Amino acid sequence: MRLKAEIAGSEHELTIRGSDKDFAVEVDGRSYELSCRSLGNGEYLLIENGRVYACRVHTKPEPGKLFTVELRGHSYEIKVIDPKRLRSAHSSSGHDHGAARLLAPMPGKVVRSLVEVGARVELGEGIIVVEAMKMQNEMKAPKAGTVTTLNATPGATVNAGDVLAVIE
Repeated sequence: MRLKAEIAGSEHELTIRGSDKDFAVEVDGRSYELSCRSLGNGEYLLIENGRVYACRVHTKPEPGKLFTVELRGHSYEIKVIDPKRLRSAHSSSGHDHGAARLLAPMPGKVVRSLVEVGARVELGEGIIVVEAMKMQNEMKAPKAGTVTTLNATPGATVNAGDVLAVIE
């Protein structure tokens, strides 16, 4: 996944590859091999070359500040400025009004649909399963509502940012 982020007023290019626990990150051309272990409540252990770092992530509800990361005694305000990631973050924030679009986070192949158009879904309920990088990812409802559009059929290829479903 490629994206841009603003940290402390400067823009950085990021590429992230791998799974939820073990991944490679490239930041402005510098590469890092990391493992991540969730401790719950936004707390994580990051492991790089045998070194372990405690990390805490806070989401920010106010516009322009998507989250804060506390790492090694420092606090970093991070704003994702990649348009596809911003659309995904806004659509998954659980708005109670208007339509929410479920977007493909990366290129992949639709494995199966878990609901049909017209189905009533709850926040976090599985909608579509997409396979990317040999891993199946269940795309979940960003809000409670009714599925009004389902743009992905099993076997179809999707690109990052494609609208998979619309929930109103």
